[in-house]
Amino acid sequence: MHGNIRRGPFEREKLIRLQHCDPAGIVFYPQYFLLFNELVEDWFNEGIGIDFADLHLKDNLGIPLAHVEADFLAPSRQGERLLMRLAVKKLGNSSLTLAISVHSKTGEERVRATLIIVQASLETNGAIPFRPDVRARVEQFQVP
Repeated sequence: MHGNIRRGPFEREKLIRLQHCDPAGIVFYPQYFLLFNELVEDWFNEGIGIDFADLHLKDNLGIPLAHVEADFLAPSRQGERLLMRLAVKKLGNSSLTLAISVHSKTGEERVRATLIIVQASLETNGAIPFRPDVRARVEQFQVP
């Protein structure tokens, strides 16, 4: 799916486990940041077809988080299955602005976040521009 066939968000269902929750059985908000990172990794691996581990271990590139904003709109509980969506809002030279939303099975929005990630050299810690083939894959997930 690497042509210009697909447009729109990348989606993954996520089971909320005990490890995500506080003693009241509600997702502890810092756990959402781990879930966001898992979603980004899944998007690289399955959505744009770039092995996230190889990117780091073989290509010596990282995808650090440069900025994040999050609104926690309603609680999520242990045992729920949530739908997580990732869409590209902006594709820069070496950065991506990602819109992430988390919804219940009934469609209630639980969390909304904006992440800015940067492709960087693990040797120099400097930003590295995306290759044209990577840009084309990322564009498939761009939304207005």
